Amino acid sequence: MPKMKTRKAAVKRFKVTGTGKYLRNRAGGRHILTKKSAKRKRRLGQPAGVSAGDSRRLRSTMPYS
Repeated sequence: MPKMKTRKAAVKRFKVTGTGKYLRNRAGGRHILTKKSAKRKRRLGQPAGVSAGDSRRLRSTMPYS
């Protein structure tokens, strides 16, 4: 059986925690930052969890993570 291929785009965008959950970056923190509050900008820098339905799909894209 050949090795399964990893989707490199998914590896660059998601991180796997020790318990097997997936983390993603939040959208909206790149530009037009002047109108956003400092609290909102701080929170945009923190990773967010991935929903259960999306994590099922991610499991097949990153088989060796």
